[in-house]
Amino acid sequence: MAIDRVPALKRCRSLGLEPAILGRARQSKRKAQRVVRKVSEYGLQLKEKQKAKFIYGVLERQFRNYYEKAKTMPGVTGENLLLLLERRIDNVVFRLGFANTRRQARQIVRHGHITVNGKRVDIPSALIKVGDTIEVCEKSQSNEFFKMMKETNNALSAPAWLESDQANLKGNVVRFPSRDEIDVPVNEQSIVELYSR
Repeated sequence: MAIDRVPALKRCRSLGLEPAILGRARQSKRKAQRVVRKVSEYGLQLKEKQKAKFIYGVLERQFRNYYEKAKTMPGVTGENLLLLLERRIDNVVFRLGFANTRRQARQIVRHGHITVNGKRVDIPSALIKVGDTIEVCEKSQSNEFFKMMKETNNALSAPAWLESDQANLKGNVVRFPSRDEIDVPVNEQSIVELYSR
């Protein structure tokens, strides 16, 4: 299994992202002046794709598969692509506030701490549907990490398309998000143009 081991803050700097997008509170200490170079249209499109892949923690083959699936769905391809990425179980766990970052959410799912409709799920790329109930396993709720999550309740406020019950570490998918509710700084049209070259 391929793993992206590039340090997150270093990648944020290179892509021009704020670490807060990933759920990290720490700001980059480096404020060095960079030489601004003229970037081609292809370079801009590639950067947008790299941003999306980095934010959601997806590698190239899987991202390409999401794009191919988004093309076949009714509606705008770019918005469909972001919708598919938002529907990943690791992203939903992050959005519900059960993890501080998407990487942490991915690990929580991978270790089998999450159930969907009462069934344990350990595949971070599993897609949720409207009406699904996502919760932390009863056995896992006695874990120190999840106890701390309950007590501090320092979770991000769940978006409107999710219903969160932080006290019971439970959440429901009310509906799928619209493009306005997806707050990632990515120009999805550039990604579509890149893949349709």
